Amino acid sequence: MYTLSKIADEYCVAEDDLDYYANSHNINLGNKRKSLQQLLPFIEDVPDRVFKTLNESHTEFQYEDKKISIYQDDAISFLKKLPPNSVDVIVTDPAYSGMNNKLKLGKGRIVGKYSDKGTSEGKWFSEFEDSEENYTLFLSECKRVLKESTGHIYLMFDSFSLLSLGNVVRDFFDVKNIITWDKVNIGMGHYYRRRHEYVIFSTNGNTRKIKNRSFPDVWQFKRIHNSKYPTQKPVEVFQAMIYASTEDKFTVCDPFLGSASSAIAAIKNNCNFIGCDISDKAMEISKERIGEYLSSGVDILQKKSSAIESGKVFWE
Repeated sequence: MYTLSKIADEYCVAEDDLDYYANSHNINLGNKRKSLQQLLPFIEDVPDRVFKTLNESHTEFQYEDKKISIYQDDAISFLKKLPPNSVDVIVTDPAYSGMNNKLKLGKGRIVGKYSDKGTSEGKWFSEFEDSEENYTLFLSECKRVLKESTGHIYLMFDSFSLLSLGNVVRDFFDVKNIITWDKVNIGMGHYYRRRHEYVIFSTNGNTRKIKNRSFPDVWQFKRIHNSKYPTQKPVEVFQAMIYASTEDKFTVCDPFLGSASSAIAAIKNNCNFIGCDISDKAMEISKERIGEYLSSGVDILQKKSSAIESGKVFWE
């Protein structure tokens, strides 16, 4: 039987508060789907649900006043721990395995030497096995945790993963656009050298708009050279996503934290943040980076902005 007790437990809200809301709005639980849709406005508006739930498990790093929390966990395992309809925006750059495993450009300079893969030496880190089955599971969890009222999601892709997995996104979300990140400086490649990556922007069934209709779908931010963490993305790439899609105190989630560029961007936009990564190195770097930025305002991994003039539209 579908009861208020079960709903309160699943969505991590107080049963008494849920009962009061249901009675005051004459909500009948006879129709499971209809009654849940009627209760969602209350559920999604309950503050700090996601943080109260996560605080029951081990927190790697937490700054209470700003509500910034990161965890060491597998992405899918982490998402499964979050309450349904508890996150406003997901911004993430999965460590796709396809490009590296199948193309193997040069000596594998994307994330280190291929001979080092699976060892404790070198720069290789655990990648996301981007099979369609695995990606479907990942997206299903993203959909579960995103709020229906506000949910926006930004998924980064290289050219290989976009062709192999991009179509799967449409099975779960309303795809609104494909954004091209122009890195300004040219990169590697045997058949035309790479200077860009992609971002699929989607909504979770809602019609909530981005902050400004004049934002372009080509973003120019310079790539990070000689980074401390492999594949480190500029803070400005995530800042553009978060600025366009959030309001103050929105909860932003990144289940592939990496070097915590997304966390720094969330802090700059006055948002709450939760994220995870399975890598020891990622956690070590992220804790130090976030901690220093919160205490001093200094980003120890990116000393200066990567934005050229056209990119500054996102925070002026």
